[in-house]
Amino acid sequence: MVNISTINWVFVCGLCFCLGGIAVLSFMPLGSDCVCPLSNPLAKLGGAGEGVTVIKKEPADVKQPQPHDHGASVHKMALLVPFRDRFEELLQFVPHMTAFLKRQDVAHHIFVLNQVDRFRFNRASLINVGFQFASDVYDYIAMHDVDLLPLNDNLHYEYPSSLGPLHIAGPKLHPKYHYDNFVGGILLVRREHFKQMNGMSNQYWGWGLEDDEFFVRIRDAGLQVTRPQNIKTGTNDTFSHIHNRYHRKRDTQKCFNQKEMTRKRDHNTGLNNVKYKILKVHEMLIDQVPVTILNILLDCDVNKTPWCDCSGTAAAASAVQT
Repeated sequence: MVNISTINWVFVCGLCFCLGGIAVLSFMPLGSDCVCPLSNPLAKLGGAGEGVTVIKKEPADVKQPQPHDHGASVHKMALLVPFRDRFEELLQFVPHMTAFLKRQDVAHHIFVLNQVDRFRFNRASLINVGFQFASDVYDYIAMHDVDLLPLNDNLHYEYPSSLGPLHIAGPKLHPKYHYDNFVGGILLVRREHFKQMNGMSNQYWGWGLEDDEFFVRIRDAGLQVTRPQNIKTGTNDTFSHIHNRYHRKRDTQKCFNQKEMTRKRDHNTGLNNVKYKILKVHEMLIDQVPVTILNILLDCDVNKTPWCDCSGTAAAASAVQT
């Protein structure tokens, strides 16, 4: 039979072991050389942080990535990727872009802006949300399609000049779009310029035209679009366009008065009034590359933009509620 003194001795030894472990952990240095993820990224979102969960799954047998030391970098780029149901493309995008930007020594982090609501895809609003999330740390953004991979190392993802945004995928280089005012695909914008233009319009639900409206914002702000010079490749070999139009058809439907409204310059919506919630923030590894995935729930005012749901279900539900 175990006596009381033996039990006390075991208890004391166990307590000392626990306290010793806590003391050792308290003196361990914590790495701080990576500009990603943000130390408190949701503090500035005005209540959007409620219910946000930061999840990091790292198997013990997987070697942890060694982040680049961006502490001495003058500029830091947030690579914003509007996203929905493109997982196969994302698996190609992340390692490709990481290797491409590493060769240029560009301090950056990839933010996947994952739209999880039931409305039609809204690329521009997602970019507005991503900018709000990252702009305290990063001083310029790359608005980047997930299916467009640069192949020419002379396409420099550098900090844009004071003239205005730097359009990497210019009309003489993009595999599909060749009109002069085209600013889609890949566009780099300074933090202060994006704020000056009030970001992008929130009215563009479905595919297309949000970039054309953003070009007008650039012009109205007195800024100019610059593009890479002396690029020897052309429309067939500057980028790899990995989108499969048969497997993933674009949502080009126009309903209600969408066609009329989205052909106009939007003076009412933008960065300052995008409505959303960030449901979760996932810190994940893709081929050992740290990636931040934001699960974003966009809100649609069906009285102003009923084309966020061409089925009319959202509008009907709103009518019942009112």
